[in-house]
Order: sequence, then C-alpha cells, then structure tokens
Amino acid sequence: MNARNFRMMLRPGMMIKRWLALLMISVVLLSLALAMGAAWVYRHYDVPGQFQGFVRYVTLQVIPHPWREIIVFVVGLFLLGFAIVRLSRSLIGPLLAGDPGGRALAEILNEHRFGPKPTEFNVVTIGGGTGLSALLRGLKRTNVSITAIVTVADDGGSTGRIRNVFNIPAPGDIRNCLVALADAESTMGQLFHYRFDKEESELAGHAFGNLFITAMTQVTGSFEEAVTESARVLAVHGRVLPSTLENVTLCADLVDGTTARGESTISHEKPAISRIFLEPQRPEGYRPALAAILNADLIILGPGSLYTSVLPNLLVDGVNEAIRWSSGTTMYVCNVATQEGETDDLDFKGHVDEIVHYLGKGELDYVLVNNNPAPDSAIRPEWNVKVIAHDGTTEQAAGAQVIARDVVSDRNPLRHDPEKLAQALLDIGRMARTPAYLNGQHVNGAGALHATTDLAEPPVTLQN
Repeated sequence: MNARNFRMMLRPGMMIKRWLALLMISVVLLSLALAMGAAWVYRHYDVPGQFQGFVRYVTLQVIPHPWREIIVFVVGLFLLGFAIVRLSRSLIGPLLAGDPGGRALAEILNEHRFGPKPTEFNVVTIGGGTGLSALLRGLKRTNVSITAIVTVADDGGSTGRIRNVFNIPAPGDIRNCLVALADAESTMGQLFHYRFDKEESELAGHAFGNLFITAMTQVTGSFEEAVTESARVLAVHGRVLPSTLENVTLCADLVDGTTARGESTISHEKPAISRIFLEPQRPEGYRPALAAILNADLIILGPGSLYTSVLPNLLVDGVNEAIRWSSGTTMYVCNVATQEGETDDLDFKGHVDEIVHYLGKGELDYVLVNNNPAPDSAIRPEWNVKVIAHDGTTEQAAGAQVIARDVVSDRNPLRHDPEKLAQALLDIGRMARTPAYLNGQHVNGAGALHATTDLAEPPVTLQN
C-alpha cells in the first residue's frame, strides 16, 4: 500500500481506525491473560531440572529487562501485521480482482463511505472516427464525467456490410469510442479491435467488436441496449451514445451538381462538397444523448473528419436545439491537417465557417487550433494533405474566440496528442467558468477574451 492509500485508509469517517484499535486492544487483553496464566503456572509449579535451561531460553530470561519485552513486542507486532495483510489478501483479493477500474482497496472503501469523487466537468463530445477516439483517450485520464455522442452514418468496410444485412445503425465508430474509454490494458478492448484477416473467410475484414454489438442487438432486440451492454463488458470510463437510432445514410451535394450517397463514397476523389444531408432527413435524436447535451458543462465538437464525422451529428433532429438551450460552453477542435478529398482547400477559418453554418450563428464559443505546425519535411507529398495551423493573428472566427495551443502529436504530425488536447480543453473550460483563471487575461463586459496569446504556449519544435 502506497502512502496515498495509507492516508486515505486513515481518513476520518472511513470506520477503519476504530475497529483496528478495538482489534489491537483485544489482542493486548488476550496476551495479558495468557501472560498472567503463564506466570501463575511458573510460580506454582516447578519445572523439571532437565527442562529448566530450555525454559530459560524460551522465555528469554537470558536477556536482561527491558530488552526481552521489547523483542517480544516487536516480533509480536510484526507477526500480527503480517497475518492481517495476508488474511486480507486472501479474503478481499478476489473481490479486488473483479473491480473494473483496478482500484486499490482504500479507493474502493473511500468511494463506498463518501460516494464517488465529484467530477470537475460534465463533458459531452460530439463526433466520430479516430479523432474522437484520441480525445476520449485523453479525457478518461482526467477528473471529468464523459459522454461521447457518436455518428452512426458510417457505411464502409465491416460496418457497411453489417448495416446492409442487419439494417442497424453503424456500430464502427461506437466500437472505437468504447475501446478508447476502456482500460488501456483491457484484453476485452484488444479483442473488440481485433479484425479477422483470413481472406477466404466470410469474416474477413470484420472487427470482432462490430460483430459483438450486432449479436447483442439481436439478443436484446435493441441497438441502444446492445451499446449499453457492450460498455458494461468493457467497463468503460463514461458513456457512449449514438446521436440517433435510425439507420441513416449520409449524402453530399458536390460543386459539380452531382450527389454522392454513402459516407464511404464522399471523400474518394470527388469534387468539393457543397452541402451534406441525411436520408431520411432530420432523423429523431436519441433522447439520452440530447439530455446529456442539455446537462453538459463542456460541449466539444470534433476533432475528426469534418463532413463525415462531426457535421452529420448536427443534422440529427434535436441536437442543435439541445446545444442552443444548454448552458454549457461549446467549443470546436479544429483538425491539425486537411483530409484528402474532403477538406483539401479549407484552412481553420473554413472549418469553423462550416461548423457555424450547420450549428447556427452565435452558438459556438471557442475554437481550439494547433499552433505547433509540422515542418514541411514531416509531411510526405504522397499524403496529399496540408497542415492546418493558427495564423498567429486571428482572435475570432465566425464570432467564436480562437485559442491557439500545441495539441499535435510529436510522433504523428497529422494527429492530435490525447493528453495535450484534453489538458487544453479543460483549461478553456476553467477559463470559461472563471474568466480570471489564467494570469494576464483581459476580459470585456461580455466575458470574452481579448487576445488569443493569453492561452497560447511557446512554440515547440516537432520531433520527426
């Protein structure tokens, strides 16, 4: 047991110290009774001569006072402590092994006595794909309550085949988010990500997690119940909710007048996107997801593919209205690079303009953009992408306050770093809650920040 857990065990109200003290008193009383009985026997009965030497050594009479008492006390104390620890492990060990968070006994007892530790924010993330998964991996290490609202418009690969056969919402992005919120060392998490790769098999290309959610849907008769049960199996740190339970198709009108149908076809060497929409239009929003938005302290859009992961959620009936009525702070996390065939010519202002176009003017409070762009040498020409970074001057974009931070991964210049991103978003949340959170800020009457440099960190050179 480390020092922190030891202090927690001794916290007032844990109902441990009183029983430990009673145990010690009972042991002392029993020891005194045995000692008095042994002394009475020693005084009233003579030990046979051949055993007297042995008795003198056993009773430590060869050692002067008070050392004999000290030795007996130390040995007894050590044996008592050792016995208590081993007995506790034998009795409580199986129960601790079943704890999904792998917490120490002190933490479990503390939560049982005083309730769960209050979270700093109720965070709702809206999006899908690898971007949202990266954000969730960072947030689960912080003291926040997490609800991930995920698009169900994906129709490619394993997800597309399952949707065609079983007519259910797309499980792929939900699976990714469930695994992202699960224990990093979870065998079940690795199993959910496992993809069958034997080409001649009918299972080739399928992710086990997609098949599990599909099977659970058939067993429970409900896609939402299947997601809930899957989260329980993975012991996720938070909730993962679909934005809608309807089997929707993402469509895009392109600038050449044609229409692309299906999320998997939109970003494949097509002309630029003019607008996106869902079929059926305005599908009914999932009520628990809408309730989570209404109760959120922080509402985070992105990161992730702009047109195929983030914006489709804003086309679901009730989502925009819930954001509008929520008292929480709404922020958008801009991608660190463009996406080939989808956002080739969009800078960070273009991304924000699209978000505001679908969300509504005046609803976006903050935009988080990377200020540590990768050098040209780190971007390979065959990737066909461009870095998206803060221009160093813009303070607002489409009415939202721009916050520039280093949030890029040092190992992958096209991805966010989960821990950097989570910390930056929580900093913004604290600033929004308490405008004077950071030193040197100048706040106007409306509570908005005058300069982006108050939150910006010094530039950091990317490691190639």
